[in-house]
Amino acid sequence: MAQIETAPPVESPQDTARRTALTSMKRLAGGLLVLMALIFTVSFALQERYPWLEYVRAAAEGGMVGAIADWFAVTALFRYPLGLRIPHTNIIANRKDEIGASLGEFVETNFLSEAVIRGKLESVHPSRRLGAWLSDEKNAEKLTDELAVAGQGLLNLLGDDAIKNLIESVAREHLVKPEWGPSLGRVGERLVTSGQQHAAVDLLLDRADGWLRAHPQAFGRVVSQRLPTWLPGFVDKLVDDKAYREVLAFVASARQDRQHPVRKALDDYLSEVMHDLQYEPAMINRVETLKAEVLDNAKLREFAGDTWAAVKASLTEALQDPASALRVGIRSTLEDVGRRLTTDAALGSRIDRWLADTASYVVANYRHEIAGVITETVERWPAAETAAKIELQVGRDLQFIRINGTVVGALAGLVIFTLARAVSLLF
Repeated sequence: MAQIETAPPVESPQDTARRTALTSMKRLAGGLLVLMALIFTVSFALQERYPWLEYVRAAAEGGMVGAIADWFAVTALFRYPLGLRIPHTNIIANRKDEIGASLGEFVETNFLSEAVIRGKLESVHPSRRLGAWLSDEKNAEKLTDELAVAGQGLLNLLGDDAIKNLIESVAREHLVKPEWGPSLGRVGERLVTSGQQHAAVDLLLDRADGWLRAHPQAFGRVVSQRLPTWLPGFVDKLVDDKAYREVLAFVASARQDRQHPVRKALDDYLSEVMHDLQYEPAMINRVETLKAEVLDNAKLREFAGDTWAAVKASLTEALQDPASALRVGIRSTLEDVGRRLTTDAALGSRIDRWLADTASYVVANYRHEIAGVITETVERWPAAETAAKIELQVGRDLQFIRINGTVVGALAGLVIFTLARAVSLLF
């Protein structure tokens, strides 16, 4: 029987991009080899005139050796180096059939097993009839209405006190029970260390400057009220103007100078507060006292009740409104499910079992022949094109071996030469 020819591996657009990247990496690795050769040639020619070039020559010599050795190793995987049929080269092309057989065996053992196929089919549940019914927009709308009614009934059925207790217990466990001070201190310390407070200080200074410029009389009244009443009025005016100008100048200076003492004082104060929040028992206790006042039992219960009331009201309103985002989402989801299903649950189960039984029988009796398709397909691929295809997938990464070999070889050559020279000087 004549053997059916199989088309060679197809090159995809992604393969084109990989080929470009592979070519670039090959040029880079080859360029390093050429560079090492040039350095070796120059240093070898001038090392007697400049003895220090012996070290350069040794490094370049090692780099060439490493580059050539790794070039040979990488090239031997995919083709004959320089076209020479050296034993144990062109490995992929020569062992293509073995690789295909191993791939087929791997698929047969790990994918074409009865347990895997049956489990996959049982998880799919192709229910055709239900899918056809749900694909009808009117049916999906009707079921959405029914689900909305059921949802409202469920909301009414749920005990408000039980839900409030649940919310309260969750809040108490994750919000009230942990200490706030150390957590706030750690977060605040990271913010202060990274300078996040500077934006808030800038905003505060900007607002202060804006308020002062917009309300000079208000500022003056604040100052005047603190002066003795027996002072003449013109003195009040002078003091108000002087104080106003000084405060404006102080704020402007703090806005412009990032190293202003008031900024540093604020940074130091915040750092100290964040430290105390984490490690100072008195500060931690103050925060815990404040937390207890803010979230005492009555307030926490009120929070739980308000939360559940808001959620329940929102859900009830959404379920009652046919145009709400919730009901539109339910209807859209049902239609999407309908497009995927094709039968009702009972018939779907029977079909699922039949498909699972049939697939299990086929896999149990013919999995070797199924996996053989992979083996035979790889066998029919041209050897050279198969090697080129595999090189396209992994060749770019393999070029790093050549680059690393060049660098490591250069370092090894330098170290070996240096040690040899040191030993010769000692003896």
